[in-house]
Amino acid sequence: MANEITQAKPQGIATWLANPKVKENVVSVVGDKDAQRFISSIVSAVQTNPTLAECTNTSILNAALLGQSLGLPQSPQLAFFYFVPYNNNKKDSSGKTHQVKEATFQMSWKGYVQLAMRSGQYKKLNVTDIREGELVSYNPITEEITFDAETDFAKRESLPVIGYYAMFELKNGFSKFIYWSKAQMEAHASKYSKSYQSDKKYNAKKSFWTTDFDAMAKKTVIRQLISKYGVMSVEMQTAYTSDMAVIGEDGKPDYVDNKPQITPATDVYTESVVADVEATEKDWFDATDDEITAQANEVFK
Repeated sequence: MANEITQAKPQGIATWLANPKVKENVVSVVGDKDAQRFISSIVSAVQTNPTLAECTNTSILNAALLGQSLGLPQSPQLAFFYFVPYNNNKKDSSGKTHQVKEATFQMSWKGYVQLAMRSGQYKKLNVTDIREGELVSYNPITEEITFDAETDFAKRESLPVIGYYAMFELKNGFSKFIYWSKAQMEAHASKYSKSYQSDKKYNAKKSFWTTDFDAMAKKTVIRQLISKYGVMSVEMQTAYTSDMAVIGEDGKPDYVDNKPQITPATDVYTESVVADVEATEKDWFDATDDEITAQANEVFK
């Protein structure tokens, strides 16, 4: 595929995908029957997101191809995964560094649940928020937890969220759960998510953590639970290792250490910060329960 590093403005995605060589590559992966639907879904996603339209076409296509290989269709209605833009520093053939906007592949909690179900190993699997009054008791040492669920849906929706819970039971009888309080989740996000830090500092609502905190929190607990204790199929392992990364043409994930672009003298917040750091901090999801608890205690003491 063409080198897009030196492009000031990437070629329109629809025009680029119509290139015979690019289209041939797509057909070789998804098949001739599904190629048009696949291409249309990419074009639609880019047209509805102005920031995504600034990303290199190869990064968008590679993210979409990864989703396709996992059997997860690119669809805003299904929301199994997302394209998340951010700036990346790349060197061209002469060794000169350029800032390039690229699209990362980001799984949603629904995508993780979908892949787990397809493995055929899970008898039960659930992830949910916990509302005020529903948590009766929780012993993190003996791993005993008791809930009193509010069954009146309308009433439950009006109650504040106090935590997040995920559980599974395998067909062989093994079961496990994980529970994080909202205080733990917020403390952890405040420390590790640059996008969340920026939004809080500038009272903005541009990142997933501020526009849909609950969805990101559910993803965090289900990802923690399955990766540490669950059965991970080949597809699940691929999704886990590729989550929040730019997918290279060789299929390898590239995790970028994004830093907010703050002008030192005036501390002016640039418009590109939110897109640059949109939930790409892989370490955020991989911290231990002890680290999470310690962070929460420090912040909320």
